[in-house]
Amino acid sequence: MTNPADGKKARREHARELARQEREAEKRRRKRNRLFLQSGIIVAVLAVVAIVTVVIVTSTTSSAVNPKNMASNGILFTGDGTTVSPVSTAALEVGSDPVATDTASLASTVNIVTYIDYACPYCQQFETTNSEQIQTWVASGEASLEIHPISILDRASLGTKYSSRAANAAVCVANYEPDQYLAVNDALFAQQPEENTSGLDTAALKTLVSDAGASSDEVASCISDKTFGDWVTSATELASDGNLASDTVTEFTGTPLILVNGQQYEGALDDADAFSAFVATVAAS
Repeated sequence: MTNPADGKKARREHARELARQEREAEKRRRKRNRLFLQSGIIVAVLAVVAIVTVVIVTSTTSSAVNPKNMASNGILFTGDGTTVSPVSTAALEVGSDPVATDTASLASTVNIVTYIDYACPYCQQFETTNSEQIQTWVASGEASLEIHPISILDRASLGTKYSSRAANAAVCVANYEPDQYLAVNDALFAQQPEENTSGLDTAALKTLVSDAGASSDEVASCISDKTFGDWVTSATELASDGNLASDTVTEFTGTPLILVNGQQYEGALDDADAFSAFVATVAAS
C-alpha cells in the first residue's frame, strides 16, 4: 500500500522543480533581453558615431580648397621687358605645405616679396606710393614681385571680418583671373575702408573686383562662397608664425612686411625714393 505522505512529498518536490525551472527560464529571458538591449544601444551608438564621422569628414574635405597660382602662398609676377605676367602653378593638394619660390631661376632680378592686409592703412601707404614703380621694374625684367595676401585685422571691422573677406576676394582672382590680380590689388587699396568700420559688404566687394577687370562668374561665386576662407586663415597663421620667404627674416613684425632679396625694408612706407634706394643697395650687394 502506498504511503499518502510519500505522495504529498513527491508532489511538493515536483512543484519545487517546476518553480525552479520557471525561475531559470525567467533568468534566461531577462538575460536575453539585457543582451538585446545592450546590442541595440551599441548599434545605435555606432550608427551615431558613423554619422558624425561622415559629417566631419565631409565638412572638412569640402571646405579645404587650395588656389591655383599661389603654391608659395603668394602670387608671383615676372616681366619679359614690356609686360607683367603671373607665374602659373597648380593648386597644391589639401594638407600640403606651401612650396617656396625657386629664386635660383630669378637670379638676374631683384626679388620683392610683400605680405599685405587689405585692411591695413600702412599697407595702403606703401602700395599707393610704390606700386607703379614696382610694376615698372617688373615689366622691364629688373625685378619680380610676389604678393602674399593675409588677414590680421579682422578685429578692426566690427565683426564683419573684412580683412579675411578681402583677402579671399584677391585669392579668387589669383585662382580664376590671375592677369587681373594687380589691378584688383590696386583697387582694393584705393577703396580701402576706414579702420573700425564694417568695410565693404560682399556685394560691394564683387562690384569692386568686377570693375577692376575680374568680371567672371567664377570669381563672383568664389567671393560669395568665401571659397578660400580656410586657405586665408592658414596662410595668415603660417606667416604670423615666422614662415616667411626669407632665410634671414624669421619674425613676423606685422603688415606690410616687405622683403627685397630676403632683406627686410624698414624705411618710410610713403617715400618712393627711399624704397628705390634700398632696392638699388640690395641689388648691388
